[in-house]
This record gives sequence, C-alpha cells and structure tokens, in this order.
Amino acid sequence: MPSFKIDTSTAVVFVAVEPKHKVINKESGEIAVDRETKAKMMTVGLTIADEGEANLFTVSVPETGVPAGITLGMPVKVVGLKARDWENTFNGEKRFGIAFRAVALVAPSAKG
Repeated sequence: MPSFKIDTSTAVVFVAVEPKHKVINKESGEIAVDRETKAKMMTVGLTIADEGEANLFTVSVPETGVPAGITLGMPVKVVGLKARDWENTFNGEKRFGIAFRAVALVAPSAKG
C-alpha cells in the first residue's frame, strides 16, 4: 500500500501524549515490532500546528527513534513522517483510517 511523505519543516510540533509501547493484542499484551529492524514500536500523540491550524496525530515510531526524556508538552522535530491509508474487517465490521509513522523524534538540544 503506498505511503505519502508529510512535510513538517514549517510546523510546530509538541508531544501531546507521552510515548508508550504499541500493543497489537490487548489480551496477550503483544507489542508491535518493526518488520525491517525488529525494534519494538511506540505510539506518541503529537500536536502538529501549521498555517493557523493544529491537529492531534497518533504516530507510530520505532523505540530506537524515541529519545529518552520525551515529556508531555515538549517541542520535538519529526523525522520521516509518512501517512498511509488502511482498511480491515473486524467482527464483521469494515473499518478504515489513516496511519501515521515516523522514523524518529528529535528532542531539542540541551544547549540553549
């Protein structure tokens, strides 16, 4: 399924929901794993504001791309953000949406 790059170079991005492991099976607690790198996947809620509009996005990021110390309200840069549409059937009900994934988050440097 094709994915589309999202340019956040002019956006202001803040952490709205702190990173947590992406659970793909609530019953077993199974954590999602990146197919290529085998890194555990995380989800993080990001508020992305640009051109007078702000939206909350839940973004999947490999655990290796989430720096330690990311906290609520912290500004971050998003590396390699892409969107792709998805569709599946669950309990006979068709569901669809857009999934967001990034290569990494970059926290502001400690240097002022």
